[in-house]
Amino acid sequence: MLDRFYLICADAALIERLVPLGVRTVQLRAKGLAPAALRAEARRARDICGRHGATLILNDHWRLALDLGIDWVHLGQEDLDGADIPDLRRAGVRFGLSTHDEAELDRALALDPAYVALGPIWPTLLKQMKWAPQGIGRVAEWKRRIGALPLVAIGGITPERAPLVLEAGADSAAVVTDIATAPDPEARCREWIRATRGAGLAPDHACGSP
Repeated sequence: MLDRFYLICADAALIERLVPLGVRTVQLRAKGLAPAALRAEARRARDICGRHGATLILNDHWRLALDLGIDWVHLGQEDLDGADIPDLRRAGVRFGLSTHDEAELDRALALDPAYVALGPIWPTLLKQMKWAPQGIGRVAEWKRRIGALPLVAIGGITPERAPLVLEAGADSAAVVTDIATAPDPEARCREWIRATRGAGLAPDHACGSP
């Protein structure tokens, strides 16, 4: 299951700090690591999430997910060219796919993913993006297109903006820099949990896989 609050962390140390606060869905997005270091990070993140009953999603490294028994991966459009989707299906590994425009959404839907991500909703500091901010209207449009398939919104989202994307049709709001760069990540994480599971939203609402 994907929670309405979708946390993305660059390392297992931050996952270890935040998952015990009540995080239910977390992605390990570790960049630029040597293979041995990446494997160690992924194994540590897997074990932390296992202890706390959280869903771990490994970004990009689908072969490593298969090796370590990680049940979810997230793939960008560029990752699809080399990913063995039938192999992932045989292993029971669910995958989410990034989308930024109509062509990418069509490509994603043809692969029957566990969820679709849309971004950036607002300007983001995470990385240089060739796409303009999508805006709330695009969230509603994507949800109409994909129906019951879970939709993850990402990019420039804060605790104050999270209810807006959820009300527009996103099933989950993802965050990277807003928590990673906060002076007190734990406090900011708690704000996110309150914002996504708070007043006006059904407390047990979550998005599942198809």
